[in-house]
Amino acid sequence: MDEMSPDENFPLGAALGESSHELHRILEIPLDIHVELGRRKMRIHELLEIDAGSVIELGTPAGTPLSIFANNVLVAQGEAVIVGERYGVRITDIVPATERVRRLGGKESL
Repeated sequence: MDEMSPDENFPLGAALGESSHELHRILEIPLDIHVELGRRKMRIHELLEIDAGSVIELGTPAGTPLSIFANNVLVAQGEAVIVGERYGVRITDIVPATERVRRLGGKESL
């Protein structure tokens, strides 16, 4: 992957008032990304009854977009795909870049 110039490929720097050097440092910060398929609340006794082969039914209807989070902040939605022998997520809807940065900065959470 070629290294990109933050000024050329990320006009976000100008919007945030960041210098090129400061923006480069920000772009190198690692984030934890997770994709949520669905959720379910269970009682402890239900959890203790789970064995290999058990199926946990989630509250999310089939076909619902998956939520994609960066540091526990919703940044996009997508659909599950298979890439070779692994799962992946095809992005179908994304929060605008300035809004993602604002949310990741802790000014607002969902």
